Amino acid sequence: MRRFEGWHALVTGASRGIGAATAERLAAEGASVVLVARTAQHHAQLAGSLAETVARCRRHGARAEAIAADLADADDRATVPTLALDRLDGRVDILVNNAAAAIYAPTLEHPSRRRRLSFEVNVHAPLDLIQALVPPMVERGEGWVVNLSSAAARPMPGPPFTPTGLTRTIGVYGATKAALNRITNALALELWGTGVRVNTVEPRAAVMSEGASALVGDLVPDSAVEPMEAMVEAVTALCCCGPDLTGRHAISLDLLAELGLPVRNLDATLARV
Repeated sequence: MRRFEGWHALVTGASRGIGAATAERLAAEGASVVLVARTAQHHAQLAGSLAETVARCRRHGARAEAIAADLADADDRATVPTLALDRLDGRVDILVNNAAAAIYAPTLEHPSRRRRLSFEVNVHAPLDLIQALVPPMVERGEGWVVNLSSAAARPMPGPPFTPTGLTRTIGVYGATKAALNRITNALALELWGTGVRVNTVEPRAAVMSEGASALVGDLVPDSAVEPMEAMVEAVTALCCCGPDLTGRHAISLDLLAELGLPVRNLDATLARV
């Protein structure tokens, strides 16, 4: 499969996890990619780095470049669109907003500084990148934005409520993802008819990325986990979808079933899952 031959993509949060895997899959199918994360080298606690993701993408023969930028810093992230356009010959066809600050704490105790950081990374950064990169897409008459969301955005059912260790601590994080879902829907409405598609997608079950494993690995049973490849299949499906598939808040495995898509490996060969 070479669906993205000649296309240009920007993927945030690409040093590890869903972002790195999505970047590799896009590269494997022919896209030139620019990858964004806070640092170019290794995180102190988590495996993976921008440099490693760039190498993974280049192994597929793709053009791949890295931008180290702190998306929590408005001034730093303001440089990303210009740098990306410079490295992608002035054109971004696909924007994948994957970077996220997953800071869990009970809502009554959530520190102001961490709340602000969560909204900067999870809401303001995606919207800033969209506002900078979508107008040229509109001018060309085509483009794709995929925002990564979470089931944490959904209100918890009740009363009666059934608190668990995780549900007691994801209120603020979930609020940021709910905001991103609503912004996505609003953008799809406002851009209807321009050829630009804007969607969110969340995993139906947990994807055990390096970050997720560190945060909640002990709380998630194997029965509640889906393969990284399945999530990436859903993300990339929305990176080339038709105009009838915009404004969606999609759920990974449900979307694949709806579209009849098999799950492929990150090198685009058929997977066995």
